[in-house]
Amino acid sequence: MNSVIYRSWPAASAIHQQLNQIFDRSGSDAGQWSPRVDIRENAERFLIQADLPGVDLQAIEIQMERNVLSLRGERAAPTLEEGDKASRSERRYGPFERRFVLPETADADGIVAEGRNGVLEITIPKKAQAGARRIQVAAKAEPSAQ
Repeated sequence: MNSVIYRSWPAASAIHQQLNQIFDRSGSDAGQWSPRVDIRENAERFLIQADLPGVDLQAIEIQMERNVLSLRGERAAPTLEEGDKASRSERRYGPFERRFVLPETADADGIVAEGRNGVLEITIPKKAQAGARRIQVAAKAEPSAQ
């Protein structure tokens, strides 16, 4: 049985990366980028983790309106020193925004956000679910006939 060793052509790999960047940018405003996120849920809360390395945590704006959580901010581009030139620039800079539609069970009043090691964690507690309750039907007394 013959084995074929596949070696990628470096130029094809570079073209593939460039196409991915083009499609990542399509559909968004010019200059805007979207941070990558993970979203988790358990019985008590939702958790959104956003990769935001190099973003000033104090400049991040988080809002909740009509069950839509908005995350906005900006990553400042580094300034080149005199005589320097960028030979490669792959990281995204400038403004970013992400929006998440949350279910009615999300408790907007309890949202907490913390950042550490370039990851922003937004914890959204769930509202307490109203359980079913049994309602007793009382017999109404008959009016007495006189």
